[in-house]
This record gives sequence, C-alpha cells and structure tokens, in this order.
Amino acid sequence: MKNLSVSRRYAKALMLIGKEDGNADLYSKELDQVVQLFDSNKELEKAVVNPLFDKNERRNVLIKVLEKTDLSKVMKSLLVLLFDKGRIGFLREICDFYKKLADELKGVVHAKLVSAAELSSDAVEKIRQGLAKRTGKDIILDIEQDTDLIGGIVTEIGDLVLDGSVKTQLFNMRESLKRGEIV
Repeated sequence: MKNLSVSRRYAKALMLIGKEDGNADLYSKELDQVVQLFDSNKELEKAVVNPLFDKNERRNVLIKVLEKTDLSKVMKSLLVLLFDKGRIGFLREICDFYKKLADELKGVVHAKLVSAAELSSDAVEKIRQGLAKRTGKDIILDIEQDTDLIGGIVTEIGDLVLDGSVKTQLFNMRESLKRGEIV
C-alpha cells in the first residue's frame, strides 16, 4: 500500500510540472523509455536498484547512463531524486499512475468490459460509444471474458460498475424471492 501512495505522489508531482511547462506527454514517453530500458537490460536495473551494491557506485552508474540519453532535464532530475530517496524501485508504478493522470488530462478514461462470450467488434464499438456518450469522455475498453457470468456484460469505469449480467439478475431474483417480494 505504501508503494501505491509513494508512486501516486511522485506521478502527481511530475504531472504538475508537466502541466506547468506543457511537457506532460513528453514525460509520459520518457517514463516509458526508462521502464523499457530497465526491462530490456535487467543487469542495469539490478546495478541501479539492488541495495547490496555500494550506493555511491549505483548512483554513478545511473548518472553515467542518464548522460548518454536524450531525456529531458526534468526527467533526469526526477530519476536522480528517486534514487536519492530510495524510490527508484517504484519507477514502474510511478509510470503506470502517470499514464492514468495523462489520460485524464486528455479526457480519456479506461473502462473494463467483462462478457460471458466473445463480443463482435461492432458490439464492442457500440458499447464504447454508449459509454463515451454517457460519460462525456473518450473511452478505452479493456475487454475480458468470464464464462461464470452466464450471459450479459459487466462494465467498470473507475468506481462505477454497470452490471447487466445474467448471473447478477438471477441472484437478485433469488434474493427478492427470499424476502417474499413479487418479481
């Protein structure tokens, strides 16, 4: 849980800087580049993150690598700050949260669509358009399948859950019958 709050704090701070200087998109791309660099070179990541190595040597490695990149001054400063504060290991979480903030800034919302069966691309597009109309924002759908739903779909947009699954409808009917309500 601490990782999440720390990651949010740094991502929000970077977003504030990005809004101020107009480079919010650039910082998103640069965070991706650094994460990809660590993903493609695990030895480099270990050399920078692993506390078993000498801290000064790890910092020097990071600075030498940053000198060879074309990252912005703000991004280089952020990475050195993360290292100095012992937070460089949270880089992926910071990147993920920053992307969400950048999407919000552009008016884009991620939604999860869970269906019992595979949906056609036309059906997915109609659902996406309906959600976009309802929220007034662009929607990016993450689609999953769950055969336990029996039928229908469940959509999650942030904290809002729109449950149109047969499973839930049957559960609600059963609960109504138990309470003696007429369905």
